Amino acid sequence: MERPLCGRGPALALLFLLLKVSAATDIPLSVQQVPTITKQSEVQVAFPFDEYFQIECEAKGNPKPTFRWTKDDKPFNLSDPRIIPSNNSGTFRIPNEGSVSHFQGKYRCFASNTLGVAMSEEIEFIVPSVPKFPKEKIEPLEVEEGDPIVLPCNPPKGLPPLHIYWMNIELEHIEQDERVYMSQKGDLYFANVEEKDSRNDYCCFAAFPRLRTIVQKMPMKLTVNSLKHANDSSLSTEIGLKANSIKQRKPRLLLPPAEGGAKSLITVLKGDTLLLECFAEGLPTPQIEWNKMGGDLPKGRETKENYGKTLKIDNVSFRDKGNYRCTASNSLGEATHDFHVVVEEPPRWTKKPQSAVYSSGSSGILLCEAEGEPQPKVVWRVNGGPVDGHPFAGDVILPREISFTNLHPNHTAVYQCEASNVHGTILANANIDVVDVRPLIQTEDEEHYAAVVGYSAFLHCEFFASPEAVVSWQKVEEASPLEGGRYHVHTNGTLEIHDATEDDAGAYSCWVENAVGKTAVTATLDIRSATKLSVSPKDPRVPRSHVLELHCESSCDSRLKPSLKLSWGKDGEAFEVNGTEDGRIIIDGANLTISNVTSEDQGVYSCFAHTALDSTVDETQVTVLDVPDPPENLHLSDRRNRSVQLTWDAGDNHNSNISEFIIEFEGNKEEPGRWEELARVPGRDTAVMLALAPYVRYQFRVIAVNEVGRSQPSQPSDHHETPPAAPDKNPQNVRVHASQPKEMIIKWEPLKPMEQNGPGLEYRVSWKPQGASAEWEEETVTNHTLRVMTSMVYAPYDVRVQAVNQLGSGPEPPSVTLYSGEDYPDTAPVIHGVDVVNSTLVKVTWSSIPKDRVHGHLKGYQINWWKARSLLDGTVFPKQVKMLRFSGQRNHGMLPSLDAFSEFHLTVLAYNSKGAGPESEPYIFQTPEGVPEQPTFLKVIKVDKDTATLSWGLPEKLNGNLTGYLLQYQIINDTYEIGELNNINITTPSKPTWRLSNLSATTKYKFYLRACTSKGCGKPATEESSTLGEGSKDVRKMSEGVNLTQKIPPVEAFEPGAEHVVRLMTKNWGDNDSIFQDVIETRGREYVGLYDDISTQGWFIGLMCAVALLTLVLLTVCFVKRNRGGKYSVKEKEDLHPDPEVQSAKDETFGEYSDSDEKPLKGSLRSLGRNLQTAESADSLVQYGDGDHGLFSEDGSFIGAYAAAREKGSAESTTSSAATFPLRA
Repeated sequence: MERPLCGRGPALALLFLLLKVSAATDIPLSVQQVPTITKQSEVQVAFPFDEYFQIECEAKGNPKPTFRWTKDDKPFNLSDPRIIPSNNSGTFRIPNEGSVSHFQGKYRCFASNTLGVAMSEEIEFIVPSVPKFPKEKIEPLEVEEGDPIVLPCNPPKGLPPLHIYWMNIELEHIEQDERVYMSQKGDLYFANVEEKDSRNDYCCFAAFPRLRTIVQKMPMKLTVNSLKHANDSSLSTEIGLKANSIKQRKPRLLLPPAEGGAKSLITVLKGDTLLLECFAEGLPTPQIEWNKMGGDLPKGRETKENYGKTLKIDNVSFRDKGNYRCTASNSLGEATHDFHVVVEEPPRWTKKPQSAVYSSGSSGILLCEAEGEPQPKVVWRVNGGPVDGHPFAGDVILPREISFTNLHPNHTAVYQCEASNVHGTILANANIDVVDVRPLIQTEDEEHYAAVVGYSAFLHCEFFASPEAVVSWQKVEEASPLEGGRYHVHTNGTLEIHDATEDDAGAYSCWVENAVGKTAVTATLDIRSATKLSVSPKDPRVPRSHVLELHCESSCDSRLKPSLKLSWGKDGEAFEVNGTEDGRIIIDGANLTISNVTSEDQGVYSCFAHTALDSTVDETQVTVLDVPDPPENLHLSDRRNRSVQLTWDAGDNHNSNISEFIIEFEGNKEEPGRWEELARVPGRDTAVMLALAPYVRYQFRVIAVNEVGRSQPSQPSDHHETPPAAPDKNPQNVRVHASQPKEMIIKWEPLKPMEQNGPGLEYRVSWKPQGASAEWEEETVTNHTLRVMTSMVYAPYDVRVQAVNQLGSGPEPPSVTLYSGEDYPDTAPVIHGVDVVNSTLVKVTWSSIPKDRVHGHLKGYQINWWKARSLLDGTVFPKQVKMLRFSGQRNHGMLPSLDAFSEFHLTVLAYNSKGAGPESEPYIFQTPEGVPEQPTFLKVIKVDKDTATLSWGLPEKLNGNLTGYLLQYQIINDTYEIGELNNINITTPSKPTWRLSNLSATTKYKFYLRACTSKGCGKPATEESSTLGEGSKDVRKMSEGVNLTQKIPPVEAFEPGAEHVVRLMTKNWGDNDSIFQDVIETRGREYVGLYDDISTQGWFIGLMCAVALLTLVLLTVCFVKRNRGGKYSVKEKEDLHPDPEVQSAKDETFGEYSDSDEKPLKGSLRSLGRNLQTAESADSLVQYGDGDHGLFSEDGSFIGAYAAAREKGSAESTTSSAATFPLRA
């Protein structure tokens, strides 16, 4: 077995050695020895509720001991049938069967063998009787008011402790106070009775808690006769006062009783509690005082209880002996009693005889000394009998010692020493064993030990030897004993190797040798790596209310890992395993987390690692940071007109240095409670000279700042008031506003209250035309605005604003150039021409108006235009003006987003801050043809195995004379490759259908259709469809969803005898939307009548209801799916956010749906149209106008229309979902 033995510190090693040394004298039971009592009972009480009572006596020895008992110093026979003896010891049981009292007495156990006799201490067996108050008739007591009285309790005797209570029949305690007192014996004393003391149910209760018993004395009746007679109510008060004066008397001691004399002798045992009680009768009620004659009462151990009537001294010592006096006093006199306290002590050992093992020819001594008060008597015995009967030559027997010389085996015996006085008896057994044996090694051979590098290793070799033996250790492979400072052999045979290293591993042998012989055992030592810890972070600084996270990184020997346990502690106290109950501190193995850190969390945190062989600890100092405490003791000094010295004391910085102090002030010029920052000083300073403004009543406070934040403000300082003065500054931001020509409304930022410097603040405003030699005009106002009418429109003026108060004017203000009010421009620009850039964009040029005709600051020019008529069909449009502004001085501008092939009118005007001037004469221009918009829809209305018929709608805007269409198509089967693009020019624009032939069977195609003018072709409309396979009939595609309530005559629509596939689809659905499909066969017109009223057939109604229900379920699933935000295809995105230009076409398209738009087809769409002419405009207003083009309205706005009409790229396609349903002809 491997035994983990290694040092865990000096204290642990020392404890280990002491335990081993104390056990070294134990004799193995394999060696002959005298009996030793190992277990015995103490005082035994026969409680009535116990099942049995066991009196114990156990002993060891070789030969095995036998047992006998004495009771009250007489032989006690264990063969009594009323007791149950034990087979293996001297213990016996007394069953609780009614005859227990016969066994009450003092018992002693004797254990003996051929070498000696051991005896136990006396064991008292107590059989308590059931306590009872005697049955007696208690005569009623009658006293006069003011008299003393004692109600006796006389409790029955019983097993201590005894608790006495005085209560009434309702079990309510009788109230005790300075006048009423219960003595230690249980009697109830009244110093002077009052009328309220009358009652007939004074009951004394005696409680014996160890017996679980409470007994009650018969109730007593007490009647207090009042001295007040109510015969004459007018005299009752006088009589009562007279009676009280007659009863008044000086104190007289009732406890201790007067018949005992003026002194009492009190004996108390050392270590017990001394209780002295004193009670006196008298009127007024006496007060009790205590003192010690010739000394002081012991401080810290003395208390006065029961309103001073009891003096209690705990843990009495010999110093407490002496005379104590109690003094009872009232206004009429006093009475005293002295207590002579004697402190005694039961016997106690000062030198207790010790067992010992000797070899033949050696010497020994037994000492036996005891102290006590009175001095104990010491008696020696040997083997339980008188010592005089066992003398050997050379032995000396004295009262306090026995000495032996030339010991031999016959000396082997058990010696008893007994010390006794009036307070008790103590007994000690001392074994004298004379033994000569070869060493007996008690440690198992071939033990395995393990130790950790750097710690002490312990290899045990416990032995018994007599005579004394010598122990030596050596490594098995080495012949010589171990030597050196690292090796130490203890007296119990244990080898200690200090600071073990890996080289210490191996096999060791222990040799024990004495005069009789020698013996040896072997042991193996295994050295393992030491456990290491590292707590991180090291010495963290954590702001209050933050989260602290500590991690304990550990490493240990792999063989120790199963026993590794980590724990956490703070400042030497361990945390609970999982942290605190409130969850603020959480411990998860190597991690410690503290939420909402407080200042109490600061300290040294330790991570402990314990394994089967070693333990280690690592620490980190956690510093909790907090905002500083507020500064204190603000003081103002060196008071001046414009400054004052402020000093303060810094508060606790809470582990973070104060970086600066902020000085704030509250002045009478602002609303109360408004504090503003005045200055900042470095954190090392605690004084500052503050610059102040005149005419302010100041109060200051200071805020400390550290890395965590700001402290609470300090308490405000005393007030400091500065005298008034002239203004130091003038208003700033002098400016002008004008709403009328020639008007100047001069405005400025008024001085703040702290800048006014005195009472009566006004503003002196001066002005004159710029450059004129005229005198300054001026006006003084109290507010911060002045309206002035000038003689010129938009003329420059020099303006000055100066602050003035009752003590003078501010500094000379600088002049500011301001302009008088503007007027509208009074002339219009002349349009030079309009240059057409393309079908939607033109360039307009005009002449600038003269500067003197602007009458203000020119902000720019504005173009107004409107569409007059269409050049395609001559349609005349009502005038709807749009406008575009161009800022700054310029003479041209680009006009975008016009309609192609149309006639427009436009005008130009100038505008300034006041507004717009007159418009120029209208200028008429025309835009050329452009490319058309895409067809409104493209549909495949019929397919066969090699043909497809397409139909489309005209573009909404033709933008010129339509010359035809460009039809393109290509194969797009379910692969990422697409087929070659085929072109067909359709030159008959009036025919909106086309039939394609020579297509491949069972093939999917994509079709593109563009409308064309002489300027080129527009964006395409697209559609996808598949041809049929060999042997399939043609499929016609419907353009609208099916109305289930509508009668549909299929015979009119389909060819007789043909078979058709019909699907019922949801409108605007996603992938593979078919919810019902069937193949129907059309017959001939002869069956038309049969289906004219098909809607009235029961099977058809049921079928349609089922279809409607399925449709509703699918629509619900679709709604839930889309609201849930799941993924959906590009097609679904198009349906959710349809292009308004193609939405109507999608809604009407009827054909098969394809998801090919979601695939990155090579060469598709954008590449297909790269050679086509697409001249649509992509102009942006931002490129041409930089005025208020975001504010256009009906009187000239076009930004909304322009934005909505922006092209989205020529590769966009228009697709639709197919929907079919079953019909039968």
